Amino acid sequence: MRTFALALLAAVPLAAAAKDNPDESFFHKAAQAGHAEVAAGQVAQKKAMSPAVKQFAAMMVKDHTATNDTLGQIANSKGVALPTGPSPAQKAVNEKTRKQNGSSFDKEYVQGQIKAHEDTVNLLQNEIDHGKDADAKAFAAQTLPKVKAHLDQIRKIAASSGVE
Repeated sequence: MRTFALALLAAVPLAAAAKDNPDESFFHKAAQAGHAEVAAGQVAQKKAMSPAVKQFAAMMVKDHTATNDTLGQIANSKGVALPTGPSPAQKAVNEKTRKQNGSSFDKEYVQGQIKAHEDTVNLLQNEIDHGKDADAKAFAAQTLPKVKAHLDQIRKIAASSGVE
């Protein structure tokens, strides 16, 4: 019983910190975006027709899994519980894409990736410009160049395949 009480008391500061974290919404949105990228990438590795799209999808799974892990460590240190999957809207987009086949799948995936990466660039830039949590801002600043590089790469794939 005493161990339980001590564990409960130890958890109180973390819960209070999470409740008071001004950037909790950022942590949640960033986690959901990362989970959506991994989920979409896993499907695209199997269903895409284009080798370039398959390669991009593999990179999304690898890079966003690593980014999710880093974000999770930061959030955990602040007592912020992160979502374990994409948002309902992101799930719906991924499901719509998953139902496509052949070149229709590639087109839907590429267009979705462009939109998702534009949204993530905006999310990260907003955190850099207006965030209050120093660690969240540092994470956003560290992550932004890689997300911009992903966006550039998927735009090139779109242009070379006529998917724009």
